[in-house]
Amino acid sequence: MTFAIKTLNAISPVGLQRLDRDLFDVGTDIADPRGILVRSADLHSMEIPESLYAVARAGAGTNNIPVEKMASLGIPVFNTPGANANAVKELVIAGMLLAARNLFHAADYTRTLVAEQGLHGKELDVQVETGKKRYAGFELPGRTLGVIGLGAIGVLVANAAHSLGLRVLGYDPALTIKNAWQLSPNVEQVTSVEELFSRSDMVTLHVPLVEGTKGLVNAERVALMPRGGVVLNFARGGVVDEAAVLAALDAGQLHAYINDFPTEAGAVHPKVVALPHLGASTGEAEDNCAVMAVDQLSDYLLHGNIRNSVNFPEVQMARTPGTTRLGIFNENKPNMIGQITAALGDAGLNVSEFTNKSKGDFAYTLVDVEGEVRDELKSQILAIDGIIRARKIA
Repeated sequence: MTFAIKTLNAISPVGLQRLDRDLFDVGTDIADPRGILVRSADLHSMEIPESLYAVARAGAGTNNIPVEKMASLGIPVFNTPGANANAVKELVIAGMLLAARNLFHAADYTRTLVAEQGLHGKELDVQVETGKKRYAGFELPGRTLGVIGLGAIGVLVANAAHSLGLRVLGYDPALTIKNAWQLSPNVEQVTSVEELFSRSDMVTLHVPLVEGTKGLVNAERVALMPRGGVVLNFARGGVVDEAAVLAALDAGQLHAYINDFPTEAGAVHPKVVALPHLGASTGEAEDNCAVMAVDQLSDYLLHGNIRNSVNFPEVQMARTPGTTRLGIFNENKPNMIGQITAALGDAGLNVSEFTNKSKGDFAYTLVDVEGEVRDELKSQILAIDGIIRARKIA
């Protein structure tokens, strides 16, 4: 049996080559895919094929995927948190230096002297020396950086900033134990976004775009910053109220806004550096994301294991020799496990291994059973109220 996987964007060959061609058929023209690999393609308007088992995004954000709709159909959506973390961290540090030393505008000034004014030789030297004072900046040591979101990227940024001599504040009410262990003890964790803004010369954002983070950076919070502050956004465009930030730049409350999400208004503002979504645009990051996405997708298709899904819980279970595995999605409500195991018992199957976990409104079960799994068992399980999808995994 082979699994058909459709690629909706160019996926790094470093990742694709990990798919055994005896087990997977990979291409852009797959009609009835079992899996989809995607980077930036928008799936919201796409008709979801009945054949589809899973979607894997080679990247962290999943705004281009109808995550909740996929969950309601029993289709896990995987992402690759941390795979591009170093690439984004480096860009954030570069953004801080761009802002602190006015590098972008200084380089533009010297380019103008030659390209537009035609200066050369002594004339050029004189104008360079005369004009450089308008681009005088500040150094990073002793300044305070506020990091909102201490996931894989935020932790790397916080630790790197401390090594550069900055005082670092961090805010993340959902900080995981794993990331807490990786965070430098020199990073001070604060209990509110308002405290972070009021104490930070620079604020960098590393949060997903969800209902609670839309417009996270607004006029009220920017006003709390020391005058001449810098906002860096390499998360998602919508977490910043750009109109409020542009107004703060015009008023001198902010010194610069460095971001990875150009808009018509922001791209032409003299105090904005808007990059063309370069956060993960390194060969290394693309390779890392592809490898992680491919591995998670193939592990799910072959074994039913779920790792780094944004809409279903982490469920992993070693295979039991001599058994057949079933993967079952259901609504998260009482007595689902009892009804599933009862159906297995009625079919004369012995449960060898069983695990069930929930996330929000949904749950997922992996079960290894001894005995012959007949085709009618799937229909019996699907007939249980609250069951979304059931799959026999060879």
